[in-house]
Amino acid sequence: MALLRKINTRAKAEDNTGFGANSSYSGGRFINRDGSPNIIKRGLPFWDRNSIYHTLIGYSSWKFLLVVIGGFVLINLAFASLYYLIGIDHLGGMAPGTPLENFGEAFFFSAQTFTTVGYGRISPVGFVTSFIAALEALIGLLCFAVATGLLYGRFAKPKAYLRFSDYAVIAPYRGGTAFMIRMSPFKNNQLLDAEAKVSLGMKVDEGGQIMNRFFNLDLEISKVNALTLSWTLVHPITEKSPLYNLKPEEYESLSTEFLIFIKAFDESFSNNVVARSSYTAKEIVFGAKFKPMYYPNEERNKTILDLGRLNEIEMVALPTPVLIQEINTAE
Repeated sequence: MALLRKINTRAKAEDNTGFGANSSYSGGRFINRDGSPNIIKRGLPFWDRNSIYHTLIGYSSWKFLLVVIGGFVLINLAFASLYYLIGIDHLGGMAPGTPLENFGEAFFFSAQTFTTVGYGRISPVGFVTSFIAALEALIGLLCFAVATGLLYGRFAKPKAYLRFSDYAVIAPYRGGTAFMIRMSPFKNNQLLDAEAKVSLGMKVDEGGQIMNRFFNLDLEISKVNALTLSWTLVHPITEKSPLYNLKPEEYESLSTEFLIFIKAFDESFSNNVVARSSYTAKEIVFGAKFKPMYYPNEERNKTILDLGRLNEIEMVALPTPVLIQEINTAE
């Protein structure tokens, strides 16, 4: 509680974060490294609390392709089973063979019907088989329309295409120290009017009850006109900072988490894009600074942004706590 009073005299806690105040009602980090909220929703049936569209739009490319291919195979297996149960004599043009060969022929006939290719070698015979083939063709048209819409939605979805450093650092800064994280655009998109906000979340003891408290961290530069190179967010640790004089072990005992929010305008999408991430105490390196990740080319007429250097750091000595306090007091 004494620690809470010491922090609150330097910085005002925020109440509009949306993560709740009572720590006993929450667990783990607030935001995952990929920017998604660390939340599991329950209390409603699965289909009521999950949007298929948002789920498929948010899947990685390989998961999305796996769902499309898997769905295609499963649907055709189902219809092939129907054709096989009705009997291969209701599929005109099919040469009788072993049961496996007959089922294979039924599967590929189903695939041709589902995609409306219709080579014509095999055709349905009888009302029931023709009805099933017509139904499958309709389902195929609808499925391909949905898959095309999802593919376009994934392709056209505005994304920030920002990559954050794996670790944050506490580095020397203007005679004191500062909290720093680095980010960089990794696609050939152009981000304009980029704006950053960093919030600090921690668990503190208030009268024997553990509470979540959030603080807005002032940044040296919170807005840039164009985000074309790397951008290091710097929060100077002064007397006004909730991090002032906190020891490395206190970062972990207070369950500190740094929430990063980025908003920028992408001229290609002609829309705002956002990116989020977070860093816990275990993802902070004390006494380190980022190495430069861009440099001129040999002709010195262009700048090279080396994305492979995003996480490169070097260890440096930090000022002693007494020295930090004396310098900040003098300022």
